[in-house]
Amino acid sequence: MYLEAKETARLYTLLSDKLGNDTTEAMFKYIDNKAERAVEATIKTLATKEEIAKEFGAVRKEMADYQTTNIKWMFLFWVGQIGGILAIIFLLLKK
Repeated sequence: MYLEAKETARLYTLLSDKLGNDTTEAMFKYIDNKAERAVEATIKTLATKEEIAKEFGAVRKEMADYQTTNIKWMFLFWVGQIGGILAIIFLLLKK
């Protein structure tokens, strides 16, 4: 949680009166370091635009490959169907 400058100054004054300047300064530095490390850890786990674009491109390529394969099999299916229909028609015409 981020505090505004006035709230931070007031908190620093209250704590330094109770704990002393050295302890209060050390506590504020500790909190700042912890917050920085948490932000850095979060940034490391986030994906960049380039990584997302790369993965999106890979997915599009896979989809195109599957589409090509599906079209190939549909063509073979249609050829088989036409061949079967023509065979039935020829058998009926011979009788």
